[in-house]
Amino acid sequence: MAPLELVVRGTLIYWFLFLVFRFIMRRDVGSMAVSDILLLVIIADAAQNAMAAEYRSVTEGLILISTILGWNFLLDWAGWRFARMRRFLQAQRLLLVSDGRMIEKNMRRQLITPEDLMTKLHEQGVDDPGQVRRAWLEPDGDISVIKAKR
Repeated sequence: MAPLELVVRGTLIYWFLFLVFRFIMRRDVGSMAVSDILLLVIIADAAQNAMAAEYRSVTEGLILISTILGWNFLLDWAGWRFARMRRFLQAQRLLLVSDGRMIEKNMRRQLITPEDLMTKLHEQGVDDPGQVRRAWLEPDGDISVIKAKR
């Protein structure tokens, strides 16, 4: 396979997977379940087959890996350098609790159940949403909490 074809295949698969994980797979709420890991393994295998088209040489594999690493570095650098690019690359935080009330619309958007949210609040020492001034789903899937003043 020609090196340029490997670069194009690697680029197409990288961007497709980036968009899937950026816009669809955010719901993790700071942890990975067994089904998430299984999904990643299956995606990796499918992507490898789509990118490689059964390549046979070490050189072809190195070109493909270098293309993927290159895109990853370039996007990290662009996100660091340009605010507009950072807004595209990284999801904005999403308000889940405001003044003790769960914001169901935002929770539904991310498929977060009240039980999921309460589990994360418990991890931060909160027993009741009424104790929370604000709670956000952060871009990395963690939940940040600001407790209400007593």
